[in-house]
Amino acid sequence: MPSRPKQSAPIEPAAEPGLTHHALLPAGLNDGLPPDAEHEAAIVERLIRGFAGYGYERVKPPLVEFEETLLGGAGAGMANRTFRLMDPVSRRMMGVRADMTLQIARIAATRLVNVPRPLRLSYAGDVLRVAGSQLSPERQFMQVGAELIGSAAVTADAEIIVMAAESLRALGVANLSVDLNAPSLATALIAELGFDRNQTKRLRVALDRKDAAAVAELTASRGGAQFAALMAATGSAARGRAAIAALDLPASAGALRDRLVSVVDLLGRAAPDLALTIDPIENRGFEYHTGVSFSIFSRGVRGELGRGGRYAAGEAGEPATGFTLYMDTMLRALPAASTGRRVYLPAGTPAADGQRLRAEGWSTVAALESADNRAADDHAAEARRLRCSHVWRDGAARLVEEKST
Repeated sequence: MPSRPKQSAPIEPAAEPGLTHHALLPAGLNDGLPPDAEHEAAIVERLIRGFAGYGYERVKPPLVEFEETLLGGAGAGMANRTFRLMDPVSRRMMGVRADMTLQIARIAATRLVNVPRPLRLSYAGDVLRVAGSQLSPERQFMQVGAELIGSAAVTADAEIIVMAAESLRALGVANLSVDLNAPSLATALIAELGFDRNQTKRLRVALDRKDAAAVAELTASRGGAQFAALMAATGSAARGRAAIAALDLPASAGALRDRLVSVVDLLGRAAPDLALTIDPIENRGFEYHTGVSFSIFSRGVRGELGRGGRYAAGEAGEPATGFTLYMDTMLRALPAASTGRRVYLPAGTPAADGQRLRAEGWSTVAALESADNRAADDHAAEARRLRCSHVWRDGAARLVEEKST
């Protein structure tokens, strides 16, 4: 039996003072180095395989699209986050994707328009944004996600949330919580109560800031009790559900509330151990969402692991829901990357030995220069230098001991 591999130290980037202008990168952009780049790729593939277990098939949209396609319709909400450039071939403006969800909606509405609904699609790829945020300063990062397109059923909302949570748990992400929102609920209530444009703008700002005093002042003549109750419902899903379920709301706002309550109930049955909170009035970051939406967190991890929710897909407004996971945040929630089983093969090692080791899951690092007379200690030193956990000696992978100081 081979010895148990140990974790080797990752490659350390050069210290900042030693960097030349050739190594400097724009703010929010970073190089992926060993073993982190491989670690991220392995996690992505595990997630995609997990989605496939639910029947989600992978698609791969392009990195760049024509501006009017990428930012048309619901995509207009991503306009201020999108890099633009001129296509030297067509002389038309193009955009670098800042989010992949709307690309999946385009594929569903065009390339897959005749495929039976509901469509279950998954994806993974890098996105680029004009600016990061305080919690997530990265401007380029990997998105992994899934979309369920063509069903308006509330069970579709629940399936997406349960799949996202189970996929994260399967990776080892602990202490998950899901914050449920209804981004268009407050907007619908404002419209149905007849606020004018200026009042709507001021009220929306007050709601976003959770400024209860300002909201009370702006809604003193109408809707005050309803808005106060929606704000007070923020927190535990069990408590908030009961509070908003009892509210008397106009038709559109009431329908959105009823859907949120139904999703809470479905999740309570499908994933009773999943921590749930609700914030019925939150809409920041949900630029194109139209129904129940959500954010996923892990206690003690900075930033969102992902977010998703219901939206209208394509020009036809096909009902859809889905989620996107952010790999930059997910990597902070998972154990550090390891170089894994990596064995140094001294010069002269038979090719068949290397082939067998690779078939067993080892990574082999072969000596490139002849050293027939090199002592065993020298082989171990070379293995350490090349970040190998083992050295091939006497027909077996031997654990490399740390050199004493």
